[in-house]
Amino acid sequence: MYDLTLTPEQLEFRETVRDFVESEVKPAARHPGRLEPFEKPLLADLLDKASRMGLRTLALSEEAGGAGADCLTSCIVMEELAAGDVDIAAVLGHTAVLAHVLFDRLMTDAQRARWLPKFLEDEDCHLAFAGREPGAGIGWRYHRPDSAAEPAAVRQGGHWVINGAVSFVANAPLAKLYVVQVRTDPKKAGAGGVSTLLVPRDAAGLSVREPSKAVGEAIRWHHGSGAAVVFKDCRVPEDHLLGREGQSALAGGADAVRSVPLTAAINLGVGSAAYQAAVEYSKLRRQGGHSIIEHHSIGLKLADCAIRLELARNMIWKAAWALDHPEAAAGGEEAALPLHTMARVYTAEAVNQVALLAAECFGAMGVMRDMPLQKYVHDAMVFLHAEDADDATKLGIAEAIAGYQRPLAA
Repeated sequence: MYDLTLTPEQLEFRETVRDFVESEVKPAARHPGRLEPFEKPLLADLLDKASRMGLRTLALSEEAGGAGADCLTSCIVMEELAAGDVDIAAVLGHTAVLAHVLFDRLMTDAQRARWLPKFLEDEDCHLAFAGREPGAGIGWRYHRPDSAAEPAAVRQGGHWVINGAVSFVANAPLAKLYVVQVRTDPKKAGAGGVSTLLVPRDAAGLSVREPSKAVGEAIRWHHGSGAAVVFKDCRVPEDHLLGREGQSALAGGADAVRSVPLTAAINLGVGSAAYQAAVEYSKLRRQGGHSIIEHHSIGLKLADCAIRLELARNMIWKAAWALDHPEAAAGGEEAALPLHTMARVYTAEAVNQVALLAAECFGAMGVMRDMPLQKYVHDAMVFLHAEDADDATKLGIAEAIAGYQRPLAA
């Protein structure tokens, strides 16, 4: 049975992160000196502190040395963290999900023995996925074949030799271990012939390009930290293969699905921060002898924000709960619907509206660069225009309604 009663452990997670965000993250993230420039630096010291709190290993099982948080708990934590700073949440969320996928599910015992101790001991060790799972994030390629290129790899003398580039990799500037999708069989297209390799940052032939900087009105359109990764005769041993050759270890979509509610939760954190800032300001700002929160127009805007955020949170939590309880969720009437996709798309649209309404509560101050509302509006638009939140993504929901399964490239 669907139940959103939070456990004492979940409440403790939420309160711990909320206290950290209120006391340390928000003062630094909202400082006018950081908000003024178009290029807003990553708060590296706070990222390190959040890592030491265990948020980097949040989803990793307790047996492997992590917190063992399920999808719902992870969503709760990421919303609170993103309300302080979306970039810190994006970096830690990406590493936490990959850590669970790699160390708990996909690595062999030998690979785990080699990489897990290094990951646990080094709080600065982040993870990155260089590639794209076949069939995931279809975006505007829905009606045409996927022509995105991936690096190629060939066997040479007990090693894999990788050549090629991935134009954007989340966490690339920070990562010390990359999960790289490579084409090992050029005769096959689509998912066939794609393998997955583990490539350490210090591998010869791997280079990370300088992240693109915001210049003038050209503002960075991604969250967290990211850059292009280039492979030029990059050599890694044969035993760095993850899973089987020619069969992507990440195929099937189960791992990609679990990351979707977390992305939506981070998106929701931005909306929550914008809404809370608008409420606080509306109580302070007075006009006509009253706080503007008492004015009809402001009250309606804040009410609309509260409704949209509450609906988005319930959709995210339900999607996360369904992933945590697949057996219980399978018997429901909505079992065939992609709840994670529905939550992601709705949250992107709702938070964008919330950020704009919150900015309106500030009047002209809402567009000033040294005020946080302009950043919240920008952050919300990044989520809205992301590939996994656009209108084409809704076609996946339409497929479920129609009972149709779109064939993927072989």
